[in-house]
Amino acid sequence: MTETLFHGGRVLTPGGFAEAALVRDGVIAAVGATDEVATPAAEPFDLAGGLLTPGFTDSHVHPVQAGLERALCELSEVYGLDAYLQEIAEYAAAHPDREWIQGGGWDMAAFPGGLPRREQLDFLDRPAYLIQRDHHAAWVNTRALERAGITKDTPDPADGRIERDPDGTPTGVLHEGAMDLVGLLTPRPTAADQEAALLDAQRHLFSLGITGWQDAIVGSYAGSDDQLPTYLSVAGRGLLKARVVAALWWDRTRGAEQIPSLVERRASAAGLERFRAGAVKIMQDGIAENFTAAVIEPYCQPDLKSRDEIGCHCGGTGLSYVDPELLKGYVRELDALGFQVHFHAIGERAVREVLDSLEGTDPANRHHVAHLQIITPDDVPRFAKLGAVANLQPLWAAHSPQMDELTLPYLGEPRSSWQYPFGDLVASGARLAAGSDWPVSSADPLEGMHVAVNRVEPPGSHHAGHSAQPFLPGQALDLRTIMTAYTEGSAWLNGSPAGVIEPGRPADLVVLDRDPFAQPAEEIALTRVRATFIDGDQVF
Repeated sequence: MTETLFHGGRVLTPGGFAEAALVRDGVIAAVGATDEVATPAAEPFDLAGGLLTPGFTDSHVHPVQAGLERALCELSEVYGLDAYLQEIAEYAAAHPDREWIQGGGWDMAAFPGGLPRREQLDFLDRPAYLIQRDHHAAWVNTRALERAGITKDTPDPADGRIERDPDGTPTGVLHEGAMDLVGLLTPRPTAADQEAALLDAQRHLFSLGITGWQDAIVGSYAGSDDQLPTYLSVAGRGLLKARVVAALWWDRTRGAEQIPSLVERRASAAGLERFRAGAVKIMQDGIAENFTAAVIEPYCQPDLKSRDEIGCHCGGTGLSYVDPELLKGYVRELDALGFQVHFHAIGERAVREVLDSLEGTDPANRHHVAHLQIITPDDVPRFAKLGAVANLQPLWAAHSPQMDELTLPYLGEPRSSWQYPFGDLVASGARLAAGSDWPVSSADPLEGMHVAVNRVEPPGSHHAGHSAQPFLPGQALDLRTIMTAYTEGSAWLNGSPAGVIEPGRPADLVVLDRDPFAQPAEEIALTRVRATFIDGDQVF
């Protein structure tokens, strides 16, 4: 028998705070006053004035993709065209044997109108394919367009768009489904590459206190490879320590005929201790910044010539990737088979379409809607009514160049004021979960909590000095509410027994270097993880 006593700080419990927690053989044995829960055999762990919390669960993340990108040309740690070109040039010089320059992480806000150009990459001696930070577009050079045979005569795919000059010439940006026109030509990562990427990502997530997650795309999408074999291999060898659920990708070019294969894919994970494949990911729309988010009223058309000149497609209403009427039938069938449905919905029309599809489904399947950038006031109460979980990515609910320059002018009022309505969701009784969408944005839960509470960018972000004005501050959450979403809420969503510090629960725990509840709200993001435990074993 092994025992550990966590003491010397505070312990976050469902009812408040305690002085100490005793862990015995990987399970929380007691919580309370130090002298009440201590035993002679317990090894002490001094919290040193910090906070002990449940392990964080990221309810929407892409670890394998993130791990692969960390091994390629990584642009997310720098900002601006000059910095991007320097990183790309250095990567190309360091890897002369690679047929393609691959990577990503560039920010739309770094470019006029949000769009880079192919000529900026034409200094390279080989084709380039660089995925945008949000993973809804790719920046390619002329060599890549030529390799793919993309010309002014190439039609747009049904689920995407080739950005073009006024004469129809491709500019070097491929949106949504058009990414595959080039992405599918790039060299594929090997099985060993993908497994190394997953293990690298797991180490990184452990360092941030994340002990479980839901992988939001497990399948082939936008040039990526199916990651289910990677998870099965790593979990089967006991190397997956986190508690993981896979959201199996719904191929939007197909219909209900793919459901039997999803059942088979789910069954392939049966019996694995740390991994289940019981969710299905349906991506209903795109993003607002490239006008593919599905909205009810057309996007506004402000007088911004620079964006119009580079192919602004505002004035439309975005894309619904799955026909809303067909979606209802697909969701009913998945629900009847016991699948959890994990939706991507950014625009208010997409949110309404997925809520409509959940009418009459079983809340016990824990269906959830991720991102939720825009929700009409009429649809906010439907989350609680339908038992649909609001899966928040709070890091985006702040003023940034992308929000202020590429989103707000095109949404208009009152739609702009409907964005990220976290407070309204809580007031209406909705259940919350929270995640990051890493590598789209930082995986750090404490940065997400900082934004949810303060509604401003966290210190240290590329745009932290952009605006001190909180973004729709009436929608802010208190720290306990958002931390509960990252712990108990997301663990419940995943069907995990962890997420709460109380006797009988697995000892998935995080030691923070300070108590953010005792610090000013504007310092939440300065909190760091000292240690992470899963089943009482220290993994970071």
